[in-house]
Parts: sequence; C-alpha cells; structure tokens
Amino acid sequence: MTVKLKKTQATDQANRLKIAQQRLKMTEEGLKSQLAPQEADVNLKRAAYELSMRKLDDLRVKAGMTGVLQLVSVERGAQVSPGTNLVRVADPTNLKAEVRIAETQTKDLRLGQFAEIDTRNGVVQGKVARIDPASTNGTVGVDVILDGALPPGARPDLSVDGTIRIEKLDNVVFVGRPAFGQDEGTVSMFKLLPTGEAVRTNVKLGRSSVSTIEIKEGLQPGDQVILSDMSNYDQFDRIQLKG
Repeated sequence: MTVKLKKTQATDQANRLKIAQQRLKMTEEGLKSQLAPQEADVNLKRAAYELSMRKLDDLRVKAGMTGVLQLVSVERGAQVSPGTNLVRVADPTNLKAEVRIAETQTKDLRLGQFAEIDTRNGVVQGKVARIDPASTNGTVGVDVILDGALPPGARPDLSVDGTIRIEKLDNVVFVGRPAFGQDEGTVSMFKLLPTGEAVRTNVKLGRSSVSTIEIKEGLQPGDQVILSDMSNYDQFDRIQLKG
C-alpha cells in the first residue's frame, strides 16, 4: 500500500510538472507576442538614430588628401547647397605653376614643352601639362608640372615668373622685339651709324619669343637699331640723333 501511494504521488507530481511546463510555454509565447510591437518600435527608433548619426558624420567634411588648410569659405553654422566650395586644402610638397601667357604668344605652345619657373628663391624645371582652351582678359593659363625639389620658401599662391621654351635656335642673330613687325615679315628699322646718325634699313624677321625676334637679313651682330615707334619719321630715310 505504501508503494502504491508513492506511485500515485509520483504520477500526480508528473502531471503537475507537465501542466506547469505547458503554462510556462504559453506564458513565454504570450510575452513574445507582447514584446513584438515594442521590439519593432525599438528597431524603428534605432534606425532613426543611425540615420541621424550618418547625417551628423556627413557634416564632418574631410579632405581627400593630406595637406595644409588654406582657406575656409563659409562661416560656422551657415547653410550651404550641394557643391559649394567649403575649404581649400593644399599639399605644399606637390605644387604646380600657373603661367599667364598673352593670347598672341600662345600659337606655338605644346604639351610637354620645357619650362623654367623662377620663385625668386630659386629656379625649378618643369613641363607644360595643360593649356586653357579659352583666354581670360587677353591671357591664356598654362599649367606647368614641376620636376625635382622645390626651392626654399615655395608655397601655394606664391607669385612666380615663368619661361616656356618653344624652340631652341643656335647661332641666331636677334634683337629685342620692335614696336612693329610680325614673325617672318619685313620691317623698316633705323640702324645707328658711328657718325651719330640713324639710317633706315629693311630687315627681314624670323621667329620670335616674348622679348626677342630673329633677324634673317639686314643686320649683323653688333648693329644697334631703334626699337621704339618711329612712325612719325616715315618720310625720312636718315635722321640725326641728339644727346
């Protein structure tokens, strides 16, 4: 009878355990159904938070290169439209030179031509890398890529002088560019004589640079000529110079 009583108690406890487990399962399922809307709300707020953080991170403008901040074009808190230039960053170790050439002197410019840039602290060699397709205020911009080490004191926006070598001519007679006369043309110039007079001489010109022009005929090395405008003396072939 004791054994039967214990078995009955054990069966009763087993049934209670089964019922308790079923209740626990139902409770868990009920909690899940209750938590589902709250979890959805949490996920929605998390997504909104992440979007706000991405927008905040997008406001932190970072340059795509290593360099020195030169200019800030906008004030803090200002509203700007897409594409607005915010800042200027330059790499002082990687500079180029921009040379402005008179549009009348650009017909012989070519990419790859040799150039010299004078920074007033030294001269650096370079090559023509880009020529503006249009002129601005009578000049054309030419970008020169610099070769070798930069002179001391070289920095962005530094004013420099540039010389571009169009062509190298050997054993050439040349003078400064006269007030009148075009390449490969003939011009009348006054040549100085030892007597203090100047005589009109027809001179055949060749190729020119910015400041000098080739002499093909009419002058010899050592001759002195008047380069200024002498149109007021067109009716004379000989003039007397006075000190």
